Amino acid sequence: MDTFNQTNSSRNVNTTPALNQNMDKIIGLALIVILFITMVSLGCTMEIPKIKNHLTKPKGVAIAVLAQYGIMPLTAFCLAKLFHLGAMESISVLICGCCPGGNISNIFTLALQGDMNLSVVMTMCSTALGLVMMPLLLLVYSLGFPNLVEYVPFIWITLTLILILVPCGIGILINYRVPQYSKIIIQVGLMILLISFVVIAVLAGITGGRKIFSVLSPQLIATAALMPLTGYICGYFLSTLFRMNAPCRRTVSVEVGCQNIQLCSTILKVAFPDEYMGQLYFFPLIYLVFQIVEALIFIVLFRCHQKLRPSQETQVYTAVVPTP
Repeated sequence: MDTFNQTNSSRNVNTTPALNQNMDKIIGLALIVILFITMVSLGCTMEIPKIKNHLTKPKGVAIAVLAQYGIMPLTAFCLAKLFHLGAMESISVLICGCCPGGNISNIFTLALQGDMNLSVVMTMCSTALGLVMMPLLLLVYSLGFPNLVEYVPFIWITLTLILILVPCGIGILINYRVPQYSKIIIQVGLMILLISFVVIAVLAGITGGRKIFSVLSPQLIATAALMPLTGYICGYFLSTLFRMNAPCRRTVSVEVGCQNIQLCSTILKVAFPDEYMGQLYFFPLIYLVFQIVEALIFIVLFRCHQKLRPSQETQVYTAVVPTP
């Protein structure tokens, strides 16, 4: 009986690593598919005439891109130093901070009654510039940590950034040639995105189990909470400093705080060996939760302000104008 139990336990030990490896491959493939769908959907939101209009008057785009690649990488670096994060944790945070803007910012911009054209053009420009800026910023900020540069796979990251431009270009072409299908693709893409993240979370829970909760350390949770909040606030103040109008200020604020989480997760999962990164590719998902929650709080506050402002103006008017 003991021999039988030992045999069964040895089989379980042998089959578990194989199962985990297969699950990791499935998760990696799923992240690539999600990233492809996301970038096609992002491309479908871009209209060539509107892009040309903003590029001919590039002040708003220049300020927005400066905020995107100036504020977020610096914030990630400062928080990693402040909380004394380890090497792999610091890389995860830096990659998240150096990523271009994500297309979820377009939804938030719409809810905040921002400049949708600026939002889309800023997302497009930050994605295109990410091919150069992301490896460069990672190199610069990695030098601030002992022996961190040797762990960063710059070639893999650059190849990933080149590949994401292809589905983005496909989306732009679809929106230009057959614009009637763009809205369908965007809606279907968002649905697939949400479903896929749930599936990935379940698969990762099967393979990682309790290891996933190692990502939920107080330092990383604080970092994930403070990064988008800092981006939202600093983006708004920077655009105010350059005297942009109110809709543009709200747009820049959202664009700076919202990162391309799909790209970050894919890089962390595909470009790094599992023995180095482990379950830290879940950090972007934690960032995503805080990114959405904080944006929703700002949207609710903005909507309340919009509703209260007319009533306040009416009260002032009735107080000033004498009754007959």
